Amino acid sequence: MTSPLSLRVAIVGAGPAGIYAGNILTNAVQDAGGTATIDLFESLPSPYGLIRYGVAPDHPRIKGIVNSLHEMLDAGTTRFIGNVEIGRDLDLEELHERYDAVILATGAIRDAALDIPGIDLPGSYGAADFVAWYDGHPDVPREWPLDQREVAVIGNGNVALDVARVLAKHAVDLRPTEIADNVLAGLEASAVTDVHVFGRRGPADIKFTPIELRELGEVPDVDIVVHDEDFHDADPAKAPNNQLKVMLRILNGWRGRQSTGATRRLHLHFYHSPVEVLGEERVAGVRFERTEPVGDGRVRGTGEFREIAVQQVYRAVGYYGSPVVGAPFDERAGVVTNVEGRVVDESGRPVPGLYATGWIKRGPVGLIGHTKSDAMETIAHLVTDAEAGALRAPRVDDDILQLLDEREVEYTTWDGWLALDEHERLLGETHLHTRERVKVVPREEQVEISRAGSLTLS
Repeated sequence: MTSPLSLRVAIVGAGPAGIYAGNILTNAVQDAGGTATIDLFESLPSPYGLIRYGVAPDHPRIKGIVNSLHEMLDAGTTRFIGNVEIGRDLDLEELHERYDAVILATGAIRDAALDIPGIDLPGSYGAADFVAWYDGHPDVPREWPLDQREVAVIGNGNVALDVARVLAKHAVDLRPTEIADNVLAGLEASAVTDVHVFGRRGPADIKFTPIELRELGEVPDVDIVVHDEDFHDADPAKAPNNQLKVMLRILNGWRGRQSTGATRRLHLHFYHSPVEVLGEERVAGVRFERTEPVGDGRVRGTGEFREIAVQQVYRAVGYYGSPVVGAPFDERAGVVTNVEGRVVDESGRPVPGLYATGWIKRGPVGLIGHTKSDAMETIAHLVTDAEAGALRAPRVDDDILQLLDEREVEYTTWDGWLALDEHERLLGETHLHTRERVKVVPREEQVEISRAGSLTLS
């Protein structure tokens, strides 16, 4: 009879992928009569990853996901260790020395490239950087240049829609959210009047969700502008699923809208493929080639070119994973090289005890539900390998916190996060305009509040 498993596992990344992986592993091992000791490492002082720093502040429905993640970490079966970066504060090999297995769940936080002339001109930005700014990420500048009137957003996914909505929305309508004070001040001073969103494909191939799209038409004092020439294949009756049918109805409903005289406009353009960002010293416009559908969601160029004057460009064409120091990385795909979550070396052989889950495993596609099933696949392989004796045996028995203390790393804990969470909520209660919370932005301030609070709670 096999002995019950007793595993020590390190998970790198405290976003949904990492938290789900820890919870699924704990349940799987405990259900089999074993024990799992899990440490969850995060480079930021606070947990939740892109849920905290990648979702627009005017999406309160995300709170349900945060509450679920909170419950998993608050259960005490996974130890949160924040403000620790693997490759700087700790090496991957040092984790292997102390844990039976390491799961990489570092996500994808960089913008995918858009390889066209002029994309690096001043005034051209990655959407991920702008999202990080308006979400109060501690490692981006506190100010953002919103000093231009006409702005282009290139992309047809939810991130493009979030960026466009935040750019078009009046700051007064964001006051009730958890938006950081410096971001609110920046948006209040915004000069933006017209936001243009460009998609390479047509309305029938958008990558939005109905809720995101419907919200767009409900933004106060913002007119939605669409163009009849883009709607030759946008018949809701021909939509292959109900979700697309709903979105096509919404888009078609906007075609007959008259201008309300709003002070801001959000223009949706389809069948526009960017070929060049125009300008000499800074962005002055974008050159597009009109496209046409050829079936199966694919398009081709028509040879018709148009130039549209804008003074800023945001590319929202996807995310790209960052390499983890010491782990094999696929530069083309932007993921840790793996097969179903087992990290593999150049020859395709599994690296003992090393796994991946979430966007760093499969690329930046799919929603939260995909992250759960993704983690289940990875954990199933980890448990199988553990039962087969295929993991690395830890060679060092000390607690990783001892090593961090010796290096004077100012790590944060779950108790520290609870203190920071309470601090931000109190800031919201005492704010001039009552808000659910006011995010603390500077990293050093987050760490100070967390570490002081951790001592108080312990």
